Amino acid sequence: MNVTLTDAADTCSPVATHAIGHEAASTVAATLKALSDPLRLRMLSAIASDPRGESCVCDLAELADVSQPTVSHHLKVLKEVGVLTSERRGTWVWYRINPSRRSAVTALLDSFAPATMTEPGEGSDTEGRAGHPDFDARISRLADELAAEVPELAPDTVLSIVRESYTSLARTAKVTGALVPLTERFARQRLADLTRDRDASVPQVLFVCVANAGRSQLAAALVNQIAGGNVIARSAGSSPAEVIHPHVRSILAEIEGEIAVDRFPKPLTDDAVRAADVVVTMGCGDVCPIIPGVRYEDWAVGDPALASREGVEAIRDDIEDRVRALVNELTH
Repeated sequence: MNVTLTDAADTCSPVATHAIGHEAASTVAATLKALSDPLRLRMLSAIASDPRGESCVCDLAELADVSQPTVSHHLKVLKEVGVLTSERRGTWVWYRINPSRRSAVTALLDSFAPATMTEPGEGSDTEGRAGHPDFDARISRLADELAAEVPELAPDTVLSIVRESYTSLARTAKVTGALVPLTERFARQRLADLTRDRDASVPQVLFVCVANAGRSQLAAALVNQIAGGNVIARSAGSSPAEVIHPHVRSILAEIEGEIAVDRFPKPLTDDAVRAADVVVTMGCGDVCPIIPGVRYEDWAVGDPALASREGVEAIRDDIEDRVRALVNELTH
C-alpha cells in the first residue's frame, strides 16, 4: 500500500524529548525576566565592557536620569538571579559579572545587541574607538609613553589608568575623534595625583560639582590665576557633562587665554580626592569619598547652567571672593 504525503503528514509518532527540566526552565525564566528591563541590560553591558572588569555604582548611576536607590534596586535584581556579584570597598560598591554567567552574558549581548557597537560613518573617529583594530595599539603606546615618565608605578598600573580614563571620558563623548588626546591629558593628571608627594609640593585643591561644566571649572581657573603656582587646583564632576557651558567657556578664555581651550569635563576619581589637601564641593551633595587627612568644604554658589551671561559673571565674582580667601589661607 502506498502512503501519500497527506497520510504521512497526518501521522504523528512520539519521540523522546530533550527539553530542559521544569526546575532549570524556571531558573532560566527568572533570569530572562530580570534582564527584560532596558536599564538593567544597559547596566549589564556597561559592566561587561568596563576594562577594569567591574563598575562602581557611581559609574552606573550615570546611565539614566534616575535616583541612586533606583539604580541599587535594579542591581539587586540582577544579583538575586546570580548574574552579578558585588563587593563594598570603602564608601563605594563595585559590581562585576558572575564568572559562572560570563559566557552566557557575552553570548546574550553579542547575539541580541549588535547595534550597540558604533559603526564607521556615524560621526565618530574609528581610530579612537574601542573595538577598532588600531585602538588597543594606540592605548598601549600611550600607556608605554606615560609609564616611562612615572617609573615609580608599574606599567600594568599605568595601562589600567589609561584604559579607565578612556572609558570614563567615552561615556559622555558625542564625537570620539579627540578621545585619545583627552585621555592622555586626563591620565597624566591622574598619574600626577597618584605620585604626588605632599611634603614636597604646594597645596592642592579639588573643586567638585555635578557636571564639571561650570562652577568647579571657574573655581579651579581662578585659583590657578590668583595663586600664581603657590596652590594647584583641579576640578571634577560627579556626573560630567559633554562640554563646558558656553558662557563659562568664554569667561575661562578671559581668565586663562588659550589654556581654556584644553579644559573639558572630567569625572571624579578617588585618586584626585586622595591627592587633595582641600576638597570643595559645589552643589553635588555627598558624592566624594571621605579620605582621612583631607579637609572638606561646601560652597553654596549659583549654578551657571541656566544663568545668563550676566548671571554667570555674578557667579564668577562670588567664587572669586571665596577663592581669594582660600588661597590667602593656604599660602600664609
